[in-house]
Amino acid sequence: MDINSSNIEQIVRQVLESMNGKTVAPAAAGAIPATAHVAMLTSLEKFEVKEYPMPTVGDDDILVRVEGCGICGTDAHEFKRDPFGLIPVALGHEGTGEIVKMGKNVKLDSAGKPLNVGDKVVTCMIFKDNPDITMFDLNKQNVGGADVYGLLPDDDIHLNGWFSDYILVRGGSTIFNVSDLDLDSRILIEPCAVLIHAVERAKTTGILRFNSRVVVQGCGPIGLICIAVLRTMGIENIVAVDGEDKRLEFAKLMGANAVVNFKNHKGVEALAGGVKDAFGGYLADFAFQCTGSPVAHSNIYKFIRNGGGLCELGFFINGGDATINPHFDICSKEITTVGSWVYTLRDYATTFDFLKRAKGIGLPIEKLITHKYPLEQINEALQTNLKMEGLKIAIVNK
Repeated sequence: MDINSSNIEQIVRQVLESMNGKTVAPAAAGAIPATAHVAMLTSLEKFEVKEYPMPTVGDDDILVRVEGCGICGTDAHEFKRDPFGLIPVALGHEGTGEIVKMGKNVKLDSAGKPLNVGDKVVTCMIFKDNPDITMFDLNKQNVGGADVYGLLPDDDIHLNGWFSDYILVRGGSTIFNVSDLDLDSRILIEPCAVLIHAVERAKTTGILRFNSRVVVQGCGPIGLICIAVLRTMGIENIVAVDGEDKRLEFAKLMGANAVVNFKNHKGVEALAGGVKDAFGGYLADFAFQCTGSPVAHSNIYKFIRNGGGLCELGFFINGGDATINPHFDICSKEITTVGSWVYTLRDYATTFDFLKRAKGIGLPIEKLITHKYPLEQINEALQTNLKMEGLKIAIVNK
């Protein structure tokens, strides 16, 4: 066997690591560098790519080489206004990558699937303070009170977000083996889980059914994915509402059979008439409100029939108050309303099957990612997101 000095160094390193009870990446994957690069948000609208020492991987930890991460509206809010007061912070929570090193105690992912070096993974939430939240939590608690990688306060580890080339997944975190999904699908898992949860919440009303007439208001990534989830369930009578023709055209690709541009209608009554016309003279049985606009929330009740249902999922931050008339909008129409906030752990796992099903019926989910930037261009990527020049913007490492 031809062994050169480089090979010998790598073999010795692996032997030493194994003696310490650690599993390391095979030589074919390349050596783990001594430092990692992290895009640190250091002030408003300013990321700096900083270099930090590679941290020690504990017995319950996992070191992941980041392959890509989507940019969420939450990242844009933090970039623009720092509403959570986290600066300096390593952002990015829609990430995925490959395990390159793992502690000796790590055997299975959060769904009980084996984990090994080389597997592709995503994280969900960190439930250190709430051990009652599990994959099989019958109360279906959502993750509103949990921590998330990409929104953690900075510490001496620094590898806390997916906008980096490595991330350290600490013991006690949720993690899923998604090696059977391609990179674009893996980048979309987190936002898709939001819609899996929303549709599950909608189903609890008993109103959302196979033959329901459904209106989806807002055709950003969240609204478009909502349409795709509904379509994979077999719901075909879907009307999309937005103010941009390009997004409405994409809504058709995701499964909407009719679209309404609110800019073509003056006043909410005219807009409601446009929605009714799109349904062939009927109002919607169910509505999903996917914008962060209080005006949009106020309007959507007018699109729904008596006895219909509404799922509100557009407000991930405080977007302001909405004005409704309780008599006309809720009581006299007997509308059943549910709110939706992120997801449960089980919803996260269900998302993997949704992505496979969506591809199986020909929905071009991967086309949601319209822009890809390297880590060093993250400021440009965030500005592209803020300008709404694409749909889903992603950071992708080489």
